[in-house]
Amino acid sequence: MSTEYSFKGWVGSSNDCIEKQNLVYKDIEPKRFTEDDVDIRITHCGICGTDVHTLTNGWGFTSYPVVVGHEIVGTAVKVGKNVQGIKVGDRVGCNADNESYCKDMVGTYNGKYPDGSMSTGGFADYTRVPGHFVFKIPEALSSEIAAPMLCGGITMFSPLKRNGCGPGKTVAIIGFGGLGHFGVLFAKALGADKVIAISRKPNKAADALAMGADDYVATDDNPNWASKHANTIDLIVSTVNSPKLPIDSYLQLLRHRGAFIQVGAPEDSVPGFNILPLIMKAVHVTGSLIGSPKEIEEMLELAARKGIKSWVNPWPLEKVNDALQAFERGEPRYRIVLVNEKHAQK
Repeated sequence: MSTEYSFKGWVGSSNDCIEKQNLVYKDIEPKRFTEDDVDIRITHCGICGTDVHTLTNGWGFTSYPVVVGHEIVGTAVKVGKNVQGIKVGDRVGCNADNESYCKDMVGTYNGKYPDGSMSTGGFADYTRVPGHFVFKIPEALSSEIAAPMLCGGITMFSPLKRNGCGPGKTVAIIGFGGLGHFGVLFAKALGADKVIAISRKPNKAADALAMGADDYVATDDNPNWASKHANTIDLIVSTVNSPKLPIDSYLQLLRHRGAFIQVGAPEDSVPGFNILPLIMKAVHVTGSLIGSPKEIEEMLELAARKGIKSWVNPWPLEKVNDALQAFERGEPRYRIVLVNEKHAQK
């Protein structure tokens, strides 16, 4: 396979690049290639909330210019001699992970390698990444279905699996959107007895039930929702990005030794909460970030075996500025996947 290719991508240069729709397609500089690396010709890349927070500098640590996108699927076109299990021509995915808790982590994008170069993401034609974070995509999963699982999917699968989701458990997913829909899909696939989707509005109830949820709670329409479901849930995964989290109400839902896991990352501080449930019911409150490469492969194998499909809206990569506007308006049901059409057709 030819290695004559150039690295070009859609670059954001300021915190108003989404608002002004001015991501620009231009040359990008990859890291220096080593025998531990893989070059990927990108065919698909999902859009997730992290991309938006980074482009807008909502979390306060973006280094511009930046090429975002970390739900990457494509074809390996160059493979270093030290990389195991991947060969040129393989259909692969890429994301970073338990390494996500490492203080010296280099992210898929907006990170600095030891040689001083910056990592670049999947809103591009090609990316160069350490082979440790590259894995084959199961044949049973199409690229557009697999791509959003590489951040959105694993962000939900990991805390569910690590906190005992399975037979005998009642699980609640708070916030039914791009992340939340994966929560329902994977909670059911992991064998939870009952899965409840909790969202503000009732307009997504039919979708949640179609994905396997056993119940749907629209909090705006049910002022007593917390007391009605009090002490009935073993595990809660919250995807909410707003800092206005009614944590006291969420903890009210938990049974003895239940767990509340936050995966949504608000840009502002969340309010304090009543500490008594931690004492009286021995519940614990924690958070989770993405998942390990091993967990990603386990998740993909489960999805392939059980026929789990992301609910996606494909967009041409060349219309990334329009796609980001649609994302900001909350239009996707439930993930946008950018398709690099000149590569997807090969």
